[in-house]
Formats: sequence, C-alpha cells, structure tokens
Amino acid sequence: MEELRKLEKVQRMVEFMESRGVSVSTSDHHSNRFLANLMLFLIEPPPCGSAAAVGESELGMDHKCRLVSHLMPTLSSSFLEDAQQHLVTEQHNTGFQQNHGGNALLSCSQKKERSLLPCCNENMAMVSLDSMEKANSTLEDFCRSYFMFHGLDVSKPQSIFKYLPILSFTESYIYQLDKMNEKLQQTPATEDEKATHDLVSCFSNDPVGPLVTIFEHKGLLTGRIKDELRLGEEYWALERKLCHAMTNKEEILVDDVMKAIHLKSFDYRVLNLLLYELRGAKVEDLHMEFLSVSEFLVEVSDDLYDYEDDVLENNFNILRMFIRIYGASTAPAMLAKCISEAENKYESLLELLDPQLSMNYQKRCAEATKEGGRVSENPLGTWSIPAVIQDEELYRSMLKSHTS
Repeated sequence: MEELRKLEKVQRMVEFMESRGVSVSTSDHHSNRFLANLMLFLIEPPPCGSAAAVGESELGMDHKCRLVSHLMPTLSSSFLEDAQQHLVTEQHNTGFQQNHGGNALLSCSQKKERSLLPCCNENMAMVSLDSMEKANSTLEDFCRSYFMFHGLDVSKPQSIFKYLPILSFTESYIYQLDKMNEKLQQTPATEDEKATHDLVSCFSNDPVGPLVTIFEHKGLLTGRIKDELRLGEEYWALERKLCHAMTNKEEILVDDVMKAIHLKSFDYRVLNLLLYELRGAKVEDLHMEFLSVSEFLVEVSDDLYDYEDDVLENNFNILRMFIRIYGASTAPAMLAKCISEAENKYESLLELLDPQLSMNYQKRCAEATKEGGRVSENPLGTWSIPAVIQDEELYRSMLKSHTS
C-alpha cells in the first residue's frame, strides 16, 4: 500500500497545481508527475539519514526557494548528464549499486521499501524480489507450455537463459501491477471514497508506460505487444468495475464478464509475442488463436479451483459473476455451456496443429493437470463446479467468526 499512498500524494499535488494554473498540458502526464514530485521534494521533510534528520536544522521554505532560483540558470541537460556520470562513477568506486536511472535503490530503512520498489515510476519500470519470486511459477509454466510452439527445447538451459531476463522482468512487472489492482478491490467500503477514487486514478494513469519504454528501447515493441498491454489495462479496469459491482450489489453484464475472462491471460500473450520478437520470427496466428482458447479454459479451471478464496477476497471469478447474473440454480449450467463451446473450438484447432506439436502440448497439459492435483483422463482436467455460495457476506462473516 506504500506505493499507492505515494501515487495518491503525487496525484493530489497534480490536482493542486492544475487548480493554481502552474501545470503543463493536462495530456502531458510525465511532465506533470515530474513537477509534482519536485514540489513534494521541496515541501516534505528530509528523509531519514540526512543531515536534518539526524539533528541539524531543516531548511525553511524561503531558503529552499532562493537556493533553487539561484541554481536554475546553471542547469542544463549536459550539466545533469555530467552529474549523473559523476555519481555513477563514485558509487561504482565505493561499491554502491544503482538502478538504470542513477537513483539509489537502497532506502534508509532498508526494510519494507527495499522489498517492494515503486512499479509505477514515471521514468522506469522496477520490480521487487518478492514479485519476481511470486511470478516464477507463471514463468515456469510459460516456458514449459509455450517454448514448444517456438521450436525451443525447454530441457536445454541455453534455450531458457537466452530469453529469461526480459521474460522474467516482464512477468514480474505485470504481476506486481496485478497485485496492486487486487488491493484496490479489497479496500474496505468504510474508507474515504475520494481516497479510493484517487488510488484508482493513479493506477490507471499509464501503469504499463515504463514497460513500453523498455520494450521500445530494446527494439522489441510491436503494435500487437502494445495492444496486448493496453488490453491488460482494460482487464484491470473491468476487474475493479465488476468486483465493485459485486460488493455494492449493482448490475453486472455478461459481456463484461466474458470480456474480462478472455483478457485475463494477457500476460501470456505478451510473453509469447515477445518471444517471437526475441527470435526474430513471424507470429504464427494459428498458434496464437489455439493458445488463446486454451488460456480461456485454464482461466475458467483456475477460477473454479479458487472460487471460495476469490469470494473471501473479493477477486474476479467467472463463477461469482455468473451466480450474480443468472442466479445460483442456473449459473452452473450456463458456465458449463461456455466451457463446452470452448472445448469444441479447442479440439477443432488442435487438429490443425502439427501432429508432433499437438501431441507434445497434450502431454504438457496432462502433466500440468497432474501437478495441480487433479487426476483425470482428460488432459484439461475434470470439470467440477463447486457448490455455489449464495450469500457471500454471510460466508465471509462465518469464516471470520471461525478464525477469530
């Protein structure tokens, strides 16, 4: 939540600057955020470990303004580049590590701040070690399930490590944003509504922009990758909208639900498209279409497996949404219909694949199903729809009473 509080503070400063007419064009988000961060730096107390924090007197507002005014005429891009290079050299000589932009990664507390770095910085994309660890299972599944579509042998380390850095970084960054989005959905209804609205606004203010910048710098950005990332933003917005509607007993549209479940695996598609670019290969549309259907079936299967947890945590879950739309008695049948239609499409596309690829993928699906603890002759697993929870509030309160 610390990152969200920082984003909220920046957003409030941007709004203040706009009200006083000192911001640039409202469409220039990067410039406005830079100015807002500068304003916050000038008005906030010094960080712990600085001279003022350990006993020396803090500079007053007037003194700060005079210093900045005096310095401005001497500033130029070449001066700042020289200063950056000097800092990089000095920190290299003394053993300190830096991030890409030259800002030190270590904070004075070296506790919470160190484990969850800002992931919505306007200049760069950064991920925490925790996010990398949590995203690792998805990355492993991607390598084992998708590398075969690129003619890569996942059993050979060189096949993995050649592409691992950018794939791991991308999935970790997306995972980090996804967890932040889920936190927004779990915000108690009793909290200040404006604060919640501000957090949503901050999160939706180009959260994937830094990642796009990295892809562009690496020569990996394509129109399809950019589109998939934007669809990821659309998924997060839909997720917030639908979970808010569930909490507040508002109307839910089946079109929104189906769109969300199809968009949910956007990270796999981003990784897959990146792999095509990394290999310098043309995108195989048949493979992409087949995998998108497979992704839909996997997402539904995961939602059924995680149903009770998703109810407890107010997460997006297709069964939750269908129960709200169709009622407890009809929802399972309507969901089974969707699954059946997707399975038919899956089978028809499977027949169009190269026979060896088809066999390898079905073998991988069987392995994944077994590893997930769901033994079945069907490589996609047995479809088992859990008992529906008609009163979610009662269910949550009963669980809380049992655990308290």
